[in-house]
Amino acid sequence: MKLLRQVTDLPAELRRGAVAIGNFDGVHLGHARIVDRVIEKARDAGGAALVFTFDPHPVRLLRPQQAPPPLTWTQRKAQLLAELGIDAVIAFPTDEELLALEASEFFERIVRRQLDARAIVEGPNFCFGRGRKGTIDVLRSLAEADGISLDVVEPVVVDGDYVSSSRIRKLVADGQVAAARAMLTQPYRIRGMVVHGAGRGAKLGFGTANLDAIDTLLPSPGVYAGRGIVGDRRYPAAINIGPNPTFGEGALKVEAHLVGWDGSPLYGEPLEVDFLDRLRNIQRFAGPDALVAQLQDDIQRTRQAFQQFELADKLAGGPGGG
Repeated sequence: MKLLRQVTDLPAELRRGAVAIGNFDGVHLGHARIVDRVIEKARDAGGAALVFTFDPHPVRLLRPQQAPPPLTWTQRKAQLLAELGIDAVIAFPTDEELLALEASEFFERIVRRQLDARAIVEGPNFCFGRGRKGTIDVLRSLAEADGISLDVVEPVVVDGDYVSSSRIRKLVADGQVAAARAMLTQPYRIRGMVVHGAGRGAKLGFGTANLDAIDTLLPSPGVYAGRGIVGDRRYPAAINIGPNPTFGEGALKVEAHLVGWDGSPLYGEPLEVDFLDRLRNIQRFAGPDALVAQLQDDIQRTRQAFQQFELADKLAGGPGGG
């Protein structure tokens, strides 16, 4: 899978295929349905299956104070789309010039001239161009005039409502990571740089990797069962988000205890962590002994959640998300 930043001088093998345009934040089941149709249309056209997305999200330039925290970073988004079968992701740099293009100009410059697309696949609420004036009906008119096929894919419904990035964002923000996972193609993941902490976890026998510089949405404070990714290996991860009231600390921290990790400290290294389930709220314990007993229970439940997910993923033939 190729991750590109521009569409100028696009390789011939990536032209005259099928494309879906959008933000694809989180890469959820609705996106997967669109991707399936893109691949089908690309096969019919004898070309590549492409996703054209924006980096950063346009709202970060248009209304930065209203911009929601992203669910995925660009490389992760491209990885998830590749796992679904996309041949190339174009993460186009969002700038004032791009946002100023009228819908017809965007279509002419990007879809016709640069991509030379033979097919387009979108959801029913797709909008593009300056002021989001390019509705799906406008796109249909432009596509028909150039002999380009347009497929409009209906959203996926889970628990009686449409799957969307905004719905998943709210679930993650509320700590409902298992419910969010049911709507995503892979568990919700964050990444951060491992930094030095107080070292208290190691003294208690539960060393943790303290994460900083996290650039995506954080789940609400709590203790979570998850999965840590180090290179090509995955470990059960008990994740703590929040303060440490037992020791009088009020600052929010993100700590991950990698169960079974026996390597060297990861200071200065990036670490990615998946969220599988929420275990409990942050609480104050009477002392270190009570805290250790609770941590032992957290780790046991984390192992179980990890094993259950890995087994289900293997049976489903999934990529493992590494």
